[in-house]
Amino acid sequence: MSMVTSEALRSAEHFIWRNARLIDRHRFAFHFRSGPAGPVRSALESYRNVDGGYGNGLEPDLRGHGSQPLAAATALGYLDELGPIPRDVGADLCRYLTSVTHANGGVPCVLPSARHTEAAPWWREGADHSGALYPTATIVGLLHRHHLCHAWRDRATAFCWTRIGALRWTEPDQAIAVCTFLQHVPDRPRAEAEFTRLAPAIRAGIATDPAATGHVHKPLDLAPQPGHIARRLFTDDEIAAHLDALVADQRPDGGWDITWPAWAEAARNEWRGILTVHRLLTLRAYGRIAEEVPAPLRVG
Repeated sequence: MSMVTSEALRSAEHFIWRNARLIDRHRFAFHFRSGPAGPVRSALESYRNVDGGYGNGLEPDLRGHGSQPLAAATALGYLDELGPIPRDVGADLCRYLTSVTHANGGVPCVLPSARHTEAAPWWREGADHSGALYPTATIVGLLHRHHLCHAWRDRATAFCWTRIGALRWTEPDQAIAVCTFLQHVPDRPRAEAEFTRLAPAIRAGIATDPAATGHVHKPLDLAPQPGHIARRLFTDDEIAAHLDALVADQRPDGGWDITWPAWAEAARNEWRGILTVHRLLTLRAYGRIAEEVPAPLRVG
């Protein structure tokens, strides 16, 4: 069983200090060096706009100033790491989401305004700006996890149930969003029934070969923690093999690299910082870090 050694963890730490954004430096310190949550929250606040949403490059492939729904999902994910999400932040975010919700009840990944900013080609050239499960289901799932009530959340919950009920196939990004929703939505019998129905389709889109290369999604992308709802889709042997591969994927400079084409060097470097923290969190969750690392102090 491969492990992240103390030396490898220090190498990752040096990579973070050399390359990562301030917010991801603070996230590493919070998760692995008993750092406080306050600096993460303060750094995240610098990405927030007056409309309650987030932009300003929080999602590295969307580098414009304006708020974008995908950045809202990113912000909620960061806040979720720290503990309870402040209700005023949740209310402001829902106010923003209400203002950009499509008539179908969901939000798109990006708004048409992305065409006029510095953004990855796949966002600038997208033609469909209707509401979609990705990222709506991610946002709604995290709002439910933190019991953040709002009229937008309830309307978007109905949208997610309708769209999920109509699914017969899915792709990995959408599957991850759906799993986030199904993990946290309060109606557990309905969530379990839909997960069971969709399990074959979800698994079919995941690369179960640990040696698979290119822009693929693997089991640990879907189930980053042992208690995740998607963990049951994979055998113990499959998870073990992917954990071994993840340990081996650490680059000589200490970080983990992206698996998709880089459209801008700055975006690639920022993604590498994000992924390095994410990979270490996954490896620790599955007991693959050899060094005794104190658990982060989550308030509440």
